[in-house]
Amino acid sequence: MDTINGRTECELLIVGAGPAGLTAAIYAARAGLKPVVLAGAAPGGQAIESPEIENYPGVGRTDGYTLAARMLSSATEFGAEIVYETALKISLAEKRVTTESGEYFYKYLILATGASHRKLGIDGEEKYIGKGVGYCATCDGGFYRGKDVAVVGGGDSALTEALYLSKIAKSVTLVHRRNEYRASVSLVNRVLSEPKIKRITGVITALSGEEKLCGIEVATLPSGIQNITVDALFVAIGGIPNTELVKDQLELDKNGYVVTNASMQTSVPGVYAAGDVRNTPLRQIVTACADGAVAASALTE
Repeated sequence: MDTINGRTECELLIVGAGPAGLTAAIYAARAGLKPVVLAGAAPGGQAIESPEIENYPGVGRTDGYTLAARMLSSATEFGAEIVYETALKISLAEKRVTTESGEYFYKYLILATGASHRKLGIDGEEKYIGKGVGYCATCDGGFYRGKDVAVVGGGDSALTEALYLSKIAKSVTLVHRRNEYRASVSLVNRVLSEPKIKRITGVITALSGEEKLCGIEVATLPSGIQNITVDALFVAIGGIPNTELVKDQLELDKNGYVVTNASMQTSVPGVYAAGDVRNTPLRQIVTACADGAVAASALTE
């Protein structure tokens, strides 16, 4: 990486340092591509929010922070350069990425920007963020030890959050709009056997409280409206792809995810996408890693 007057030239630039970006960095560095990774302030992506991971092959039960730290260590050991800056602007036509300190010009680009937490979009949600409403039980669950909490969602993330909270909270109410969960069978079975988790089928329609959250209103069938007293609500209803910086520059699908082929190539030559930011049928740490490996390997073919 050569920098002159704030202008940095690099062969491969990777934007994002979650599992996809870090794996791409490992494979690229081993192939001699000298990757530069724009990691933002905290590498690891949403993986670091996972309190327990039990399905990453060969590792055994661990947590997301530990797993991401190992990936970061491997990337640096093989020679990847980690830059703790955030991409502010991307010009695919000029092969340029702008950060707080300058500009990065690349030959190849791998987008591994992941996705952000999807919000409920109901009145009061913004008001209670940090005051009872959260999107990461690992980050904020400790503030509600011994309290009554709720989780909304029906996928792996929601059930994992509920199980984590059941270890520290007084009670956990799991709200999902369908009778069946989208999570893995093992997680569903664990939730069903956990006495601290109360399951409700319905939709959260309102939040209540003055300075902080104190209750949620749930529209259920056939019971109608239920008002439930809680000290916290953790929202785990999926993600929104972080494609704002490139949305008018390459092909996206109807949900805003980057369209790629099997080699992770996008509609723009020299630009690849990996992990949760692309149109993939499964968004897990292991599939993000696979995407990163494929993207980096495609550059050396």
